[in-house]
Amino acid sequence: MTETFKAILVSRDAEKKQSVAVTDLTEADLMEGDVTVAVEATTVNYKDGLAITGKAPVIRRWPLVPGIDFAGTVISSSHDDWRKGDKVILNGWGVGETHFGAYAGRARVKGDWLVPLPDGMSAHDAMAVGTAGYTAMLCVIALERHGIVPDRGPVVVTGAAGGVGSVAVSILSSLGYHVIASTGRNAESPYLIDLGAAEVISRDELLNQVWGFNCYPSTRTVDNHLVKIRQKLEDDPENPRHFKTVHGAGYKFVP
Repeated sequence: MTETFKAILVSRDAEKKQSVAVTDLTEADLMEGDVTVAVEATTVNYKDGLAITGKAPVIRRWPLVPGIDFAGTVISSSHDDWRKGDKVILNGWGVGETHFGAYAGRARVKGDWLVPLPDGMSAHDAMAVGTAGYTAMLCVIALERHGIVPDRGPVVVTGAAGGVGSVAVSILSSLGYHVIASTGRNAESPYLIDLGAAEVISRDELLNQVWGFNCYPSTRTVDNHLVKIRQKLEDDPENPRHFKTVHGAGYKFVP
């Protein structure tokens, strides 16, 4: 009998009405790839929430298993770098957007998308850090690479109560930075102080200090504009030919 596993599957009907269900899949249902992984841990990112609720056009292939990151154990591989039993991590690469993602008992992906799970770290440890923590640390490394050290003065973290922001506050404060946490949720101030923020300011206060007036930009302004442009200019907005997404970078125009 073919082994099945549970998965969250997001579908859309002919009228483009989105639905979400917990279903049973087999490995035959998975998408192409040269490594199959038993998923042991994952996270719920902001992007995953948008994908499942349909609040933004994250999913671009239907139906789809969402989930942009996971950690687990290789159960089969034809890739030279990976063997059965290897512990691995994945985040990004369009997984959970155009390729079946982490919210299933199994995932089949390209071996080039995987990195080894560090020694001494469990799958749950890795996902406790998750894409948010990984992103925050990349930002801190970039600051250090550009000579932004604690002696240079305070560092402002925007969206400080969110996933990336909260980890950034914790990391920067532990490294000795004077962290000014900016948030649109003032009730989170005690939480941010506990993380190590030296000061907490509101989003409105930051905007007023930077621009001299209050404005209310969306954190997904570019994404939202691209959606509208595709709807107007692309023959098939769900599969754009001219306004392409470049994962991990942004967008590019193809004449």
